[in-house]
Amino acid sequence: MVDMTMARLHEVIVVLYAVSLVFYFIDYLNKDKIAHRSAFWILSVVYVLQTIFLVAFMIETKRFPILSLFEGIYFYAWLLITLSIVLHLFYKIDHVVFFLNVIGFCFMTIHTFAPMQIAQSPIGDTLVSELLFIHITFAILSYTAFSMSFVFAILYLLVYKILKKKKWSKQFNRLPSLHQSMTGMKASVYTGIPLLLVSLILGMQWAQVALDEWSFFDMKIVGSFFLLAIYGSVLFLQRSGKLTGNDFAWANIFAFLFVIINFFLASKLSAFHFWI
Repeated sequence: MVDMTMARLHEVIVVLYAVSLVFYFIDYLNKDKIAHRSAFWILSVVYVLQTIFLVAFMIETKRFPILSLFEGIYFYAWLLITLSIVLHLFYKIDHVVFFLNVIGFCFMTIHTFAPMQIAQSPIGDTLVSELLFIHITFAILSYTAFSMSFVFAILYLLVYKILKKKKWSKQFNRLPSLHQSMTGMKASVYTGIPLLLVSLILGMQWAQVALDEWSFFDMKIVGSFFLLAIYGSVLFLQRSGKLTGNDFAWANIFAFLFVIINFFLASKLSAFHFWI
């Protein structure tokens, strides 16, 4: 009965999340202050409910909810909505907030309607350690940073297209400038790369200590290093002047596709990762 009630409440969160996005989209099209205010307050309700569930889970299990793919998706969605609210309150970057919440809504929907059997991970009851906790937390934080670079890349291309066609609209003044979008992309990549690198180092250290057998060529490890190489190459080419403007934006967009692949597919194909 309790599980059913929790499932229904998560469905309510998804519905509220969707309504919030609708209001944000109306605001985007018409620059509607009422729609903008409504979207933010509904999003705030979603955030409060998500946070309550997160805290309740931590109190019940006495651990952080990141030890399975099912839990990691929820934590990732929570991080995205947290970041969007901070940006809304302190930086007034409305379009970044909208796109971040589109991504967050997708992951919250996956979490809510995924098969319930993935909610339990064998590692959750047997191999809890601070090293594993930090490894997974840093990995999810790096994915969040790469999500930011993806959003800023989309906004950069959008602003560039508007400027090139010289077709101004009432939404244009609310978009970040090309410089702001470029700065956001670079800052996000600068943040995400070291976070992912630290996560990989700690993850391999944990595997060495906690597992009897593990392979460096496991799909999750290979995929993560490949992802690190992609973003490292993007950053290097940008710093050397070979990736500028639109090319840098498109590189960030394509790189984010590998983030999604690594988040889901590599975990599923992994021989020893428990995010499956």
